Amino acid sequence: MEILSTLFLGQPAWMWLVFLALVLGILALDLGVFNREDHVIGVAESLKTSALYIALGLGFAGFVWWQMDAAAAAQYLTAFVVEKTLALDNIFVIALIFGFFAIPAACQHRVLFWGILGVIVLRGAMIGLGATLVERYHWVLYVFAVFLVFTGIKMLFSRKDQEPDLAANPVVRFLKRRIRVTDEIEGHAFVVKRKNPATGRMQRYATPLLLALIVVELADVVFAVDSVPAVFTITTDPYLVYTSNIFAILGLRALYFALSAILRRFAYLKYALSVLLVFIGSKIFIADLTGWEKFPSAASLGITFAILAAGTGYSLWRTGRDTVPAAAE
Repeated sequence: MEILSTLFLGQPAWMWLVFLALVLGILALDLGVFNREDHVIGVAESLKTSALYIALGLGFAGFVWWQMDAAAAAQYLTAFVVEKTLALDNIFVIALIFGFFAIPAACQHRVLFWGILGVIVLRGAMIGLGATLVERYHWVLYVFAVFLVFTGIKMLFSRKDQEPDLAANPVVRFLKRRIRVTDEIEGHAFVVKRKNPATGRMQRYATPLLLALIVVELADVVFAVDSVPAVFTITTDPYLVYTSNIFAILGLRALYFALSAILRRFAYLKYALSVLLVFIGSKIFIADLTGWEKFPSAASLGITFAILAAGTGYSLWRTGRDTVPAAAE
């Protein structure tokens, strides 16, 4: 039993095992019980599932408080809220990916489910690398901070209607050149066997579901370049960084099916995200200037909620006002 008490990335191994067992248990119930059959997930089901994931994510903060302390719980909650909000942009991109590959609504959950498994591994690798860099070279935090401030300012002045062109994306073009792909969706299979018309031999073909899954995973890596440094400026504890990341993404993927229908109402939320990134990046410099050892966790959580609440309220008000003339006509 001593091995369970061995420290791994700053925390006892049993705490990591509890988290991984909880996540894998949730995913097993998700696909093996509640979504065994492919079906279109409606708004009501999406909201209920997302509420469950959010409750689990928030409840995990209690576990962190119990095993660590109140400051760690506040850091976890701040990281959880920041990660979930930053990942909203991911929903926009996922919607574009599904539209580009013409993924049926009944198969979208399966793609997102297997995408979650990839995220668990990829985020773990990125966070492990980030934790090693921060432990050996503390100045990397300042690099992360400057990067976040720059990203926030860049996002603030980027074009609102700018969308990625997936048809021209070099990764998509490379995959289509290098992989044999069927023209149509084959049930919920990612890979199928078909006779090659040129050779007459049976060969494996990828379906559009596999291409969509690969592109979704790559999109998550791109978004992680912003979100992982953001969380490291909140806390350098790998356990808090990783658990907050995974719980936030689990819930957001579940919420996709409800939010994808009303993405338009959050069109102006990017301004709040820009301010949030600048705030998170500047915290380390504020702490240095004021002589604090670290920016207060409670203040950070409160300011984060205030920025996001203001941004969400403004976006809902602005998009609601923009639709009034059309409705009146």
